[in-house]
Amino acid sequence: MASNPPQTPEGGAAAPRRPLAPWLQRQLQALLHQRGHAVLLQGAPGLGQWPLAMELARAWLCEQPTPQGACGNCGSCHAIDVRTHPDLQVLLPDQLALDEGWPLDEKTRDKIEKKEIKPSKWIRVDAARDVVAFSQMTRSRGSTKVVVIYPADRMNMEAANTLLKTLEEPAGAVRFVLATEAAHALLPTLRSRCQGHAMEWPDAREAVDWMRAELQQPTAPADMLAVWWRAAGGRPDEALEWARSGAAPALWGQIPRALAQADWTLLRDWPPARQLDVLQKVCHDLQAVRAGAAPRFFALQDLPPPPPWSALLEWQQQLADARRSVEHPYNAGLMQEAWSSEASRLMALH
Repeated sequence: MASNPPQTPEGGAAAPRRPLAPWLQRQLQALLHQRGHAVLLQGAPGLGQWPLAMELARAWLCEQPTPQGACGNCGSCHAIDVRTHPDLQVLLPDQLALDEGWPLDEKTRDKIEKKEIKPSKWIRVDAARDVVAFSQMTRSRGSTKVVVIYPADRMNMEAANTLLKTLEEPAGAVRFVLATEAAHALLPTLRSRCQGHAMEWPDAREAVDWMRAELQQPTAPADMLAVWWRAAGGRPDEALEWARSGAAPALWGQIPRALAQADWTLLRDWPPARQLDVLQKVCHDLQAVRAGAAPRFFALQDLPPPPPWSALLEWQQQLADARRSVEHPYNAGLMQEAWSSEASRLMALH
């Protein structure tokens, strides 16, 4: 008889637990040998800070841990799967908590359901105060309690200051995992209270095998996956997103020269945020070539001659300004038309 899938507190099926990518598994095993009560996982976006943080917490709480991490079968592991472990406190912005299936506190959930407030993209001070109270409570099971905070840079100033004393001298047996993609945005006093861990960049060869497994396409051509790996700048989750997008790999290299000719066809059906991301990558690679370095996202032969530095810096600033409002454009069609004409204008300057 098939067993029922784990259930979340709201009654839905818990998200299936994905095995860690091999480069994250290596880092997990190294972290399990470290001493100290607070770890800060830091690195560029898309390197796996969130899954690594959760697997580290799972291993610390596991009732039958192995050298590779949590067993995945004990009562503690099950309680984490269904988001009900009494000795685990997870701090996420409201929107991310909803996306990941982590329960919000009753007051916040009620206000969001009544549309009195929108899900916050920040970690509020009330959540930090809850962590202080949690650290002072008696353990329910096992030998420790764990707090996971992600993204740690999304704590507002008041929330971060509230945690400082507890992070330095926890009242009981409690361990912290902070994870961030913007360590520079954290308070220096907060960073100094943690053992830092720089996230590793995976190598392209093992990434291709990982992508095949994730896509369930064991015979997917390596050169096709390598295109998306390069398009993502070596960020695993983004490479996987590109591979699942349905876009043809052969078209990726055609984008820069098409933009130089004011041809928006290849980008036309993509969401504005993705279009802007591609423009920023083209701008980045043209700057790299202008500086005498190798491009990161496109092959050198796919790029038009780079315009002068003044034009590239002007374009870079325009794209950075556009990023602030890309999710809420006044008129998406006009905005994209402006992006296209400005890209071709600036790339025509020599």
